Amino acid sequence: MTRKKIILSLLLVGLTTVPIAAKVKLPAVFSSNMVLQQNTECNLWGKAAADRILKITTSWNRKTYRTVSDRLGRWHLQVKTPVAGGPYSIVFNDGEITRIDNILVGEVWICSGQSNMEMPMKGFKGQPVGGATEELLKGPDDQLRLFTVQRNAKVVPVDTIHGFWKEADAESIRRFSATGYFFGKTLRRNLRIPIGLIEIAWGGSRIEAWMTSDWLKAFPSITVPGTQLEVDKTQQRCPTALYNGMLHPLIGYTIRGVVWYQGEENVRWYRNYADLMTHMVRGWREKWGQGDFPFYYCQIAPYKYHLLGWMTNSAFLREQQAQVEKDVPNCRMAVLMDAGLPYCIHFRGKRQAGERLALLALSHTYDIDGLPEFACYKDVVFKQDTAVISFDRSKEWIYFNHGLTSDLFRVAGADKIFYPAKAWTNRNRVYVCSDEVKHPVAVRYAFTDWAEGDLFHDGLPVSSFRTDHWDDVLDNNY
Repeated sequence: MTRKKIILSLLLVGLTTVPIAAKVKLPAVFSSNMVLQQNTECNLWGKAAADRILKITTSWNRKTYRTVSDRLGRWHLQVKTPVAGGPYSIVFNDGEITRIDNILVGEVWICSGQSNMEMPMKGFKGQPVGGATEELLKGPDDQLRLFTVQRNAKVVPVDTIHGFWKEADAESIRRFSATGYFFGKTLRRNLRIPIGLIEIAWGGSRIEAWMTSDWLKAFPSITVPGTQLEVDKTQQRCPTALYNGMLHPLIGYTIRGVVWYQGEENVRWYRNYADLMTHMVRGWREKWGQGDFPFYYCQIAPYKYHLLGWMTNSAFLREQQAQVEKDVPNCRMAVLMDAGLPYCIHFRGKRQAGERLALLALSHTYDIDGLPEFACYKDVVFKQDTAVISFDRSKEWIYFNHGLTSDLFRVAGADKIFYPAKAWTNRNRVYVCSDEVKHPVAVRYAFTDWAEGDLFHDGLPVSSFRTDHWDDVLDNNY
């Protein structure tokens, strides 16, 4: 037999031994211990043998669904989920059996952003999370499930992520997002149903990294990378890289909504942040195909950014963030003016961050009555030497948290020079004046990198704000 005939014979043998069935392969997020969104048509997908009938049986209703994989083995279908409960199982069968167990049905939220979302309960080195030890000592909660997407920056969208669903216990909580954990724990306590949290965060990431190249076309100054080498140089700061490597593989996993904490890395480029975030939220919603799902986010906490060598004023970025909830439906902001640290960008008060995000969800997604609201600046009227400031969402009146007055207000006349001002409250108004400014035309409150906010409403801080539009005027003399 010639060499050519021998090779041909081996190839024919190989072809005849290819199995007609292949065990179903599921994305990492579809695994034992997962949480599925309750009372909805829930997306499932994966791979199997090409052009094969796949049967999927869900234990909660003992129903078997059928679908057919395409020529590449890809398949997708929706299953009807019940009201919250479990544990359940799902069996996948395309000739071989794949089974996932200990599945709960409840509420699923994505927790995304940069380091103040990524910061785990164990904290960073020398940067602890307040109350972490007490939380770890409270014991496990098998109705709270946690999934962390591993870091991955890519130039093109990928379909694979790495991670595991884990029941909440001391070990898994310790390594999970502290902001996310306090958010989920608060939902658990109030809703008393299973909660699933998916952490997709990377410290130091810019908002552009969580967007697609199509969405970024509206921002000509932002350069989208063309090679993986370009991505590797800047990683989490690289436009599109984290959308491609971390978010894209999860799009379609049926969720209730998103909580977000990001912004510090964009402080120096604050001018278009509101537009960027608006494009991002709308883009995520369009890709998910679930309508205007809830999107709740933290305003960055005050911090002395000059310690990083950044000669800017982060209050401008906070102002941009405050604009987003006015521009985007079903989008609300949690204020953290009282939570920051002057010397550390990774503040300890992650309980405040998580619980305030949960407050927004409980009020606006789950319609729980009686919860407080974040009041926000509305407008100003100048009456001779006094500025009268009014607020929206301030039914319980405005007050100062540490006394009858505040040192965080500044007023300016037409010369644009700001001076310290006296401030006092009456109902939902703040009155501001200064002996140095006889005819004020502008007021600023806590409008600087660092300030411990003391203007409150119903137990919650009010965001820093300004009544002017003088972007060339930096007032950091607090």
